[in-house]
Amino acid sequence: MIPTERAHLTVTAISHPGMTGKNNEDRYGVSAYFMDVEQTIPSVLAVVADGIGGHRAGEVAAEIAVETISTVVAKSDASQPVQTLREAIVSAGHAINGTAEGDPNQKGMGSTCACAWVIGSRLYTASVGDSRVYLIRQQTIHQLTTDHTWVQEAIDQGLLASEEARRHPNAHIIRRYLGSRLDVVPDLRLRLRPDESDTLAEANQGLSLHPGDILLLCSDGLTDLVEQDEILDALKTHNVRGALEELVRMTNRRGGHDNVTIVTMAVPSIERPTIPITVQRPQRHISAALLAVGALLLVMLAVGGGLFWYFFLGEGGSEAELTPTPALQATLFPEQVTPPAILSPPLETTSPPGSGATEVAPAGITPGVFTTPLVVTLTPWPTNTIAP
Repeated sequence: MIPTERAHLTVTAISHPGMTGKNNEDRYGVSAYFMDVEQTIPSVLAVVADGIGGHRAGEVAAEIAVETISTVVAKSDASQPVQTLREAIVSAGHAINGTAEGDPNQKGMGSTCACAWVIGSRLYTASVGDSRVYLIRQQTIHQLTTDHTWVQEAIDQGLLASEEARRHPNAHIIRRYLGSRLDVVPDLRLRLRPDESDTLAEANQGLSLHPGDILLLCSDGLTDLVEQDEILDALKTHNVRGALEELVRMTNRRGGHDNVTIVTMAVPSIERPTIPITVQRPQRHISAALLAVGALLLVMLAVGGGLFWYFFLGEGGSEAELTPTPALQATLFPEQVTPPAILSPPLETTSPPGSGATEVAPAGITPGVFTTPLVVTLTPWPTNTIAP
């Protein structure tokens, strides 16, 4: 693939360390490519990783995850996107584990990850852990990925109600993560409905995106404290940048116990076409010519009438008073045409930064691509517990 500085989707990102003073152990990356030198098929990859492990090891693991996955995808020809994502995630797991084995201070570090790869208008996803990918379409929100946590397994087996999951003591025990000694198994299910079978969910890979769709990737620092309906409401009532800032403020008001990272990729909406208006103007030069011809005819008629009166009636008849022929007055009022105003859809504006988040454009993307590019950080508390 050929790297490019401008993505064909509108990318917005924000990352905040939370309110506990811990290091930001989240990382994210967004990369844009073209599939060929003719630049006919664009491609965008977004990755969010949430690091696990103390002594700053979590942020190291998350950074390795983002860099490794992005590199493997960039080197591919994108002919087999699902297989490429699988290989990229397995490679990231090996890289994290190898780094941890070589440094006692980083032993046991790991990371979750959520990936969304859009090729043209087709979506491919992969995930490990409890970082998520959502699709917002037509005023509804769909969670496309499945958490790899103890409570999610209990819900799937009917042992725990979903309402109880958030408050359960094991809510933050992760069952699958990058950096484990065993090869991680990437989750390639793209789930559109909760009741879908795994086979059908995997067959959804390559989902066709529609104009106006928004993909949202996030770490669990958001979803631990904010319901998905609240995410949808924020996107309904704010522009994308403003919505992300509001979601960060919401998590901080509720304790902000973890880092929060959110990345969105929005498919541009179809603009209404502008219809050209043709105004037919009056032909002034033609009207003036007709006026002159008419006046000349009137003069000729007047002269002819006078001669007729003088030679045939004037000498033998009684004198008659002549009533002067009033001059013709022709006034031309050209039609005043005011074309109707045709308005294009208003362009979305971005809110000024105000959330306290650090703002940095991801490598490979110019700031112009981002509604507001930001930094990465996060994942201290909830995500830090690994299943025994």
